[in-house]
Amino acid sequence: MDRYDHYQSQDAVLQAQWQQLRRQGRACFVGALLTFLLFVLFLVLYTTVGGGAVTLGLAAVSLVCYLYVRRLDVANDRRIGRVEDLRSVYRREMQACRGDYSTFDRGDRYVCQHHAFTYDLDIFGPDSLFQCISRCVTTCGADRLAERLSLARVDNQADAIEALSHEEAWRAGWMAYGQRGRIDVGRIRTAVSAARGRHLPLSSATRLLCGVGYVMMAGFYLAIVLACTGMVDAQLPLWWGIFQFFTVYTLCTRAVRTISKSVAGLHAPMGTLVQAVAHIRTLSAVPDGLKDRFGELEEAILSFRQLDDVLQRLDRRGNYLGLLLMDTFFLSDFFLVRRFVRWQQAYVDKIDRWIDHVAELDALVSMATYRYNHPATTYARVVDAEGVVYRAKALAHPFLGDKAVPNDFAIADGHYYIVTGANMAGKSTFLRALGVNYVMALSGMPVSAEEMEVSRFRLFSSMRTTDDLSHGISYFNAELRRLHQLIEAVRAGGEQAPGSGKHTLIILDEILRGTNSLDKLNGSRLFLDYISRFPVSGVIATHDLELSKMQGERFHNFCFEIELGDPILYSYKITPGVATNQNATYLLQQMLGQE
Repeated sequence: MDRYDHYQSQDAVLQAQWQQLRRQGRACFVGALLTFLLFVLFLVLYTTVGGGAVTLGLAAVSLVCYLYVRRLDVANDRRIGRVEDLRSVYRREMQACRGDYSTFDRGDRYVCQHHAFTYDLDIFGPDSLFQCISRCVTTCGADRLAERLSLARVDNQADAIEALSHEEAWRAGWMAYGQRGRIDVGRIRTAVSAARGRHLPLSSATRLLCGVGYVMMAGFYLAIVLACTGMVDAQLPLWWGIFQFFTVYTLCTRAVRTISKSVAGLHAPMGTLVQAVAHIRTLSAVPDGLKDRFGELEEAILSFRQLDDVLQRLDRRGNYLGLLLMDTFFLSDFFLVRRFVRWQQAYVDKIDRWIDHVAELDALVSMATYRYNHPATTYARVVDAEGVVYRAKALAHPFLGDKAVPNDFAIADGHYYIVTGANMAGKSTFLRALGVNYVMALSGMPVSAEEMEVSRFRLFSSMRTTDDLSHGISYFNAELRRLHQLIEAVRAGGEQAPGSGKHTLIILDEILRGTNSLDKLNGSRLFLDYISRFPVSGVIATHDLELSKMQGERFHNFCFEIELGDPILYSYKITPGVATNQNATYLLQQMLGQE
């Protein structure tokens, strides 16, 4: 089934479920209203007319039924919310199948004009690779995906991506947790770090003090029973309760405030994170590469639930009447502090590692979804080689979909490829296709090619240099700075160029376009002659046909040729040689009505 048709059918099924749940919600509302009215009616009858135990019993039954129906209504509302989130997932994927990624995260916060290649290759920002891929439900997952696409983290998880790509329903369930806003794991991490440094009374976690607490509660309950039977004075449970409340409140208030400062505002993100991590258990088959991580996350589920329980208790503590009753009858603050201290001792040092596992899984879900949505893609073969290896068959730019024109191309280590062609002939798109597919290959993702084989090397590009007039930087000066950055990265052995190995592939679009033609030609020749002394390979697009006359066995000429006519025919196919047809003069002549 076509991906769009599949998503559409799933949305239709969920719509039917949503309508059924809405009907159940209306029934719950009516049921709750009727049972509450019956409770009031029987209570009025009991107090005014009488009726004895039967009427009082019917009132009690009505109250129990009301509470039960309300509970059903709350659970039904949760299911409605879940179905709405799943529908949102499928509707957004339907848009993605049509090439509309506007509802997804653009990753603007990761845009860096000085990065070795991400700015030039549209890795981040509007209509970027990140926006096309990202389905992350956590902030840490988005950060991990950004790391992978920046090649700051090279970790091949192709097997895990492929396995998760077949778990469409499970992935949709995971992504549904991010439809109402991404889970701010950064805030959770910060709170946990703060909690790590909070010094709390460890004595509250001891079994001895816990036993004392249970004895105090048991004594209080016993005093109430004895007072009701007349065996002790009724003042005893009253004063016992007052003493119990003030003792707990006095001893625990400071510790509770410390806990509250540490985890303030975490209730909503932690609750969603608990549900998302628990969703891992529903995965039918865990990929081999994730088994260790999933095993550790089993303990994380227990830990996150305990912390979520602490947060819920803190929220309920805002009701002063409830606080009075809970501290008096159940020593609530004491057991709250005890629960948090035990959680702190057992889990606080493991949270960062668990969050790292969640981030990895979240990023893999995004990449697996891309694989599912683009079944024609293939996985590149990453080989261990000293130099630059880049061989691709039917390579295409992943953003263009069915409109892309594939090309075969190979890059030999230490060789340079001068690409000429008319405006709009496809040079820049081809250069970006080379770079973007390499980034995807090293991230473990499938690429837009029938076959692709690459080694691990550093990547550096210069394709989208911009001026900065606010800082007095002209376009030409910006170009020089970019080329200087490239040279320094090559000289320094790659500290400034993410990737691996000593060899570098440079992708350049129009060197020194900010100066006159002769100066540009001489400067470009000088730069290429200099850079060719290093372990560098390069693909350089240019309009300057004179640059194709670079001498040497390592320089090769390729072109995107066009056929002038009405209309102009663009093949978008790269072929050996130098372009012979240019379209600027021809198009201007047509505009001016000249032959």
